[in-house]
Amino acid sequence: MSNASPHQPQSASRRKLLKQLGLGSLVATSGVATAGILPLGSSSLKGNINHSVCSWTYGFLSLSQLCDIARSIGIGAIDLVKPADFAILKEKNINCSMCYTAGETSLTKGFNDKNHHGWLIKDYVEAIPLVAKAGYKNLICFSGNRNGMDDETGLRNCKEGLQQILGTAEKFGVTLHMELFNSKVDHKDYMADKSAWGIELCKRIGSPNFKLLYDIYHMQVNEGDVIRTIQDHHQWFGHYHTAGVPGRHEIDETQELFYPAIMRAIYATGYDGYVAQEFISSKKDPQDKIESLRKAIQICDI
Repeated sequence: MSNASPHQPQSASRRKLLKQLGLGSLVATSGVATAGILPLGSSSLKGNINHSVCSWTYGFLSLSQLCDIARSIGIGAIDLVKPADFAILKEKNINCSMCYTAGETSLTKGFNDKNHHGWLIKDYVEAIPLVAKAGYKNLICFSGNRNGMDDETGLRNCKEGLQQILGTAEKFGVTLHMELFNSKVDHKDYMADKSAWGIELCKRIGSPNFKLLYDIYHMQVNEGDVIRTIQDHHQWFGHYHTAGVPGRHEIDETQELFYPAIMRAIYATGYDGYVAQEFISSKKDPQDKIESLRKAIQICDI
């Protein structure tokens, strides 16, 4: 996500990009005007999959600009936004499909280490009411790195820490989602690197307000068998991320995963949450990056 304020004047490159994308005129002091933007639920999309996009993968745009582009494509939500930016989503009538806490976000320091429970519990107890007040439902969390820890100890520690915030989550109707990462390429030493480990944690916690964020890219890298895993264990998966394998780039014909079949498998489970695009475009030109997002939505719109 860009650190630039949506209320700052737009750069020439952004101005050119947004004009090329047909997103209407620019207003120098208030971001991008919404004239000409397609309504959500455009007839060009089938409505079987609820589409989202992860904010950080389009960091060359402000969040306000990404909202406008998302609406033009038919994307109804944006993933991985902090409470400080909820007002932008509200202004743009875009849902937050997965929230961050307002405090520190660490992928390596998570609930598997009791040394981090104090500040993590504080952050989540403070964030859960903010998420609920905004009308959002999902809040991400992480296992953290192993640092020599065995699976069983990690499971026990995660359960102990998460149980101290689940009462608040249940009270406010917010679901915590622990993301599964691959430890082979991108997140060396991350503990929640296998769906079986995450599913065991879900079973031990035993709350409908704790689920897994099944990242299709990460799990293809670490264990494969994506469609069977979704079919057999979908009840534990509360959210999905996409990206191409190998390379984490576009989800098109250049990579090994066939996303239309994966989307059909997800849809067949009765899932009605969001699928968020989290690929990192291999394109150099900003317009081409946006076109890659548009194409990804078309691929996933089964």
